[in-house]
Amino acid sequence: MAAAPVWSVDPRTGNRREQVGTEATPGDVDAAVRAANAAREPLADRTVRAALLRAAAAQLDAASEDILAAADAETALGRPRLTGELARTQAQLRAFADEIEDGAYLGVTINHKDADATPPCPDLRRYKIPLGVVAVYAASNFPLAFSVPGGDTASALAAGCPVVVKAHPDHPATSELTGAALRRAAAEVGLPEDVLSVVHGFEAGVELVKHPLVAAAGFTGSVRGGRALFDAAASRPAPIPFHGELGSLNPVVVTSAAAAERAEQIGEGLAGSMTMGTGQFCTKPGFVLVPEGESGDRLLEALREAVSKSAQGPLLDGGMRDAFLAGLGARAGLDGVEAPVAGGPGDDEHSVSAGFLTVAAERLGQQQYELLLEECFGPVTVIARYQDDDEVTAALSRLPGNLTATVHLGEAESAGEGGRGARLLAALTPLAGRVLVDGWPTGVAVAPAQHHGGPYPATTSTSTSVGATAIERWLRPVAYQDAPEALLPPELHDANPLGLPRRVDGRREN
Repeated sequence: MAAAPVWSVDPRTGNRREQVGTEATPGDVDAAVRAANAAREPLADRTVRAALLRAAAAQLDAASEDILAAADAETALGRPRLTGELARTQAQLRAFADEIEDGAYLGVTINHKDADATPPCPDLRRYKIPLGVVAVYAASNFPLAFSVPGGDTASALAAGCPVVVKAHPDHPATSELTGAALRRAAAEVGLPEDVLSVVHGFEAGVELVKHPLVAAAGFTGSVRGGRALFDAAASRPAPIPFHGELGSLNPVVVTSAAAAERAEQIGEGLAGSMTMGTGQFCTKPGFVLVPEGESGDRLLEALREAVSKSAQGPLLDGGMRDAFLAGLGARAGLDGVEAPVAGGPGDDEHSVSAGFLTVAAERLGQQQYELLLEECFGPVTVIARYQDDDEVTAALSRLPGNLTATVHLGEAESAGEGGRGARLLAALTPLAGRVLVDGWPTGVAVAPAQHHGGPYPATTSTSTSVGATAIERWLRPVAYQDAPEALLPPELHDANPLGLPRRVDGRREN
């Protein structure tokens, strides 16, 4: 039976652009994983890995025109947005090169033998080693930064783990171009090209997570798809870590004081955040608590004006458009839910228009309104109007885990007066991995202190997929006890020949 073709499709028209290749067979997946596994030893050199990541950034830059053209044609995200995303992707690669050279991620810790300790302590030397081949499942909404050359790939390669990427079907041509750029970078620095490979097809993704040589997986996508792969990873004869980003509502609380002081500014900011990228950001604010009363009305009027003026646009594929329209209709059809801006189909059969819904917060305790507390992927948000702090607390208690949670405070609340700002911050902290004050969650800075993750279903683990500590997902610690130094890796020698940051007998060095 012939392998199914892989087509690149233009979401603006629904038309096929070109055949990119064919879906990978189980044999193809096995060959890719085995070739990646064979590249582990050459990838062990930290200096070469740093060179690989910098070369990858340069190769992406050299091929940028072709990559951006393909990505725009396949996603309709627009050249300005994609140009910024490509720059972000290159920055991630270079940031992980710096992280490799710094060496702190290895967590080198040495305790010399101490017979007088209680209990006696043997000679112990600990650091972190790469897990092995990593399977990466590319995202639909970020064809560069969270796909083939994205953060999962960059951090895994930085850790010393070869990567096999299951490309997303919404941008296969972009995936092939970026994969080729990374393979050229590998050859440039003297590494096997198979430190990274790309496979296509749903069944390929299933085969990949089940392969015995795959040691860990990273995923960005839907709750349904991510949970199925998570369960498959856990049910293997030897379960593996599965770091999945699945879905997020990203709640926002606007206090009465904040609304009174800057209702129009908050309304306009919310409109910009919820419609950014046609509402297809994983950090889109999808649920907002706004006070009843005149200041809340002003906020909603500003939101209405701004959302009404937002541009229509296609979603990433027809299936997502259908799901958005169905989800929007189901929510708008609930008793007591109003649509100041309806949203829905656009002026052509491939586009959608943005909208928002309102509901009284007191209704959220009823079972039929649970749908309002689930993510609806696309340009829509739900505004819950609350009467008092008890309704805010009750609404927050019903929310699942999130990537982000945001609070907009009045000036006195931000200064700590009355303790309300601190209480709200404390109430939001259990709900999300990133808590914002007086801002908007769309936009995730690539910085060492960043955390992009959160309680389930936002993610399936406690780790981050953005920032320096993303590398920790692909490492495991190992401790050597009473091993002669001549047998130890140089990272654990007393003389510290590699100049690594470390902790020796409780004291930090370098």
